[in-house]
Amino acid sequence: MSVQAPRAVVMIRPHHFTPNPLTAADNVFQVAGGVPEAAEPLVASTAHDEVTRAAGILEAAGVRVHLFDDPQPDRPDSVFPNNWLSTHAGGHVGLFPMYAPNRRGERRGDVIEMLKRDYRVQNVIDYSGLEYDDTFLEGTGAMVLDHAARVAYVARSHRADPIALERFCADFGYEPMVFDAADPEGVPIYHTNVMMCIATDFALIGLDLITSAARRAEVSERIASHGRDVIALDFEQVRDFAGNAMELRTAAGERILALSSRAHRSLRPDQLAVIERSCRVVPLDVPTIELAGGSVRCMLAGIHLDARPARPAVKEAHSIDASPLARQVAVPTLGV
Repeated sequence: MSVQAPRAVVMIRPHHFTPNPLTAADNVFQVAGGVPEAAEPLVASTAHDEVTRAAGILEAAGVRVHLFDDPQPDRPDSVFPNNWLSTHAGGHVGLFPMYAPNRRGERRGDVIEMLKRDYRVQNVIDYSGLEYDDTFLEGTGAMVLDHAARVAYVARSHRADPIALERFCADFGYEPMVFDAADPEGVPIYHTNVMMCIATDFALIGLDLITSAARRAEVSERIASHGRDVIALDFEQVRDFAGNAMELRTAAGERILALSSRAHRSLRPDQLAVIERSCRVVPLDVPTIELAGGSVRCMLAGIHLDARPARPAVKEAHSIDASPLARQVAVPTLGV
């Protein structure tokens, strides 16, 4: 058992994916200049297929995947639900304020209703109203959560406002550990989860990106104090999304590390050896999704909730796809 590694995830399959022009200014991981307008239909189709394959691979590995379709044309980043949604043991759900205005419609009522139906949800805390005050905290993109030690690791940015972070930590019972992090050109890291992944027995982290040597040592020591191996990533590995990974649990109790094929190729044999002592590595091929500046971790909203007992199937008047990856296409939104 591991409180860090969920057995189930929410994924969103976009129909109109493209790198988001409203996030390009501070996301150096995003492809420069976007994609040509003529190429957008092919890019969107390829991204749709990448999500379908990734969800199928995770299902085959034994992870429960709740796959929702997004047919809307005005939500280019909806493939990244972890920025607006987090779930927590004890039945708690958080909804988060988003920096880019065209991302705020990604919050979906049908996802929340599914969580209430299939899992034990005690309360939903919605911080999205902070958007009216230009106050943002983009979920488990802005925060990397140690669910066991109750620590929220956060790289400072305008996507991780200290007021919103303080509220979240008070409501959900985490201690904030904030640091400054920047790439070799001095550009701040826009989301903590592109440089850091915490698993049960190890952590992947771009330590050299933390600008203060003293704070770097404190973060490393804090992670190691809970018995984890600290796997230091260089910036090239971070740029290849090696830090944007997520530990999951299968129905059989096996732990796996989901990451992109690009990230997997960037890891050295000695780093993989540490990971594979406790996890099976499951690479997912998502090069088109990565054009938007995020990778596998961003695509997965982990479900840390207790499942409700399975209910007997009810025959509907209209047949539905009863497969584990049944399409769920209603798209009401929450927040603004």
